Order: sequence, then C-alpha cells, then structure tokens
Amino acid sequence: MNWLAHLYLSESDTEFRLGNLLADQVKGADRLQMSAPFLRGMACHQIIDAFAESHPIVKRSRQRIGPEQRRFSGILVDVFYDHFLAREWLRFSETPLAQFNQEAYRAFTPHISTLPEEARITVERIIEHDWLTSYREIAGIEDVLERLSGRLTERLQRPMSLHSAVKDLRTHYGEFENDFRLFFPQLMDATGFKLRSPTVWC
Repeated sequence: MNWLAHLYLSESDTEFRLGNLLADQVKGADRLQMSAPFLRGMACHQIIDAFAESHPIVKRSRQRIGPEQRRFSGILVDVFYDHFLAREWLRFSETPLAQFNQEAYRAFTPHISTLPEEARITVERIIEHDWLTSYREIAGIEDVLERLSGRLTERLQRPMSLHSAVKDLRTHYGEFENDFRLFFPQLMDATGFKLRSPTVWC
C-alpha cells in the first residue's frame, strides 16, 4: 500500500506513524538510531506490504496494468488504491481527509529534524505539497507517478514513465474501485484495525 494507507493504518503515536509511513526511506544503519515506536511502525509497514503483495485481489488488480508498465504494477496498484481510499475516506474515518492530513503534518513537524536525510526530505515534500490529500484526484495520482518516474529514471539510468499508466486507471476505473472495496476491509482486519477505534495494531 502507499503512504495514505500506511498512515491511516497506524497507532496514534506520532513516531509509530512516521515509521509506518517511512519504512522504505529508512535503511541500513539508520534503523539502529530510530526509537522503539518508530521501529514498531516499520514492522507494521512490512506486515501491510506482505499482506498486500500476496493477496489475490491485489494480484488481480496488477493484471490490469498494461504490459509496458507491468514490471511496476505493484507500485502502481498501491498508488491507485490510495486514490480510492482518499475518494472514499469518509467510509473509514469521521475526520475529513484534509483535516486528518493537516493534523498529521503538524504532529510530524517537530520530528522532521531527527529523521535520516531521505526520510526528512520525503516528509518535507509530503507536507509542502499536501500529497496525501492530492490523491483524491486523478491529476494528483498522475503527479505522484511522474515524481516516481523521475526517481526511477535517475536510479535506473533510463527514461521511465509510470504516469502513463493512468490510462489503465481510467480504462479499468470501476474494476480497480471494486477491488479496493473488497481488499481494504480485509487489510484492516489483518492489521488489527478497529473502525473508528484504533486500539489493536499489527
């Protein structure tokens, strides 16, 4: 799952939430410097990812990605599911999405300087551009995929264009939406999430 789902499926503890959000950005020796709540959040992130990667509904969604981007279908479906979570937010939370995100951003701010560089930059950009709220619109999904394409282009030393997969989202919008609606409650159960009463976790 992508950032919005990881944040939603977190304890209220800010460091746990940061760990769940940033597990992929904190690596190697940097992990040894993180707090116990942050590490528990990272563990929760890994449980969420493992559940999603092996789930037949997610695998079905991935098959809807065209062959030119199929290699990155896991990343793309994660982002597409965050779009539907953002669109259907009030099915899962009594707090409006923009308010939920702004409250999280305010809680994160005092911790930013303590994060490893890659994680710090990521959080700063999430807050500055309000990426998590932008997921509600397809244009926001296209933007996040364009940013991912830039990073992959730099890493792989060849042009990448994940944002072109938005055509797959548009073509199979109803099917992706239905997959999300079937899958996300199961993910909530798998992480121990109790709707509107988050007391038991990963």
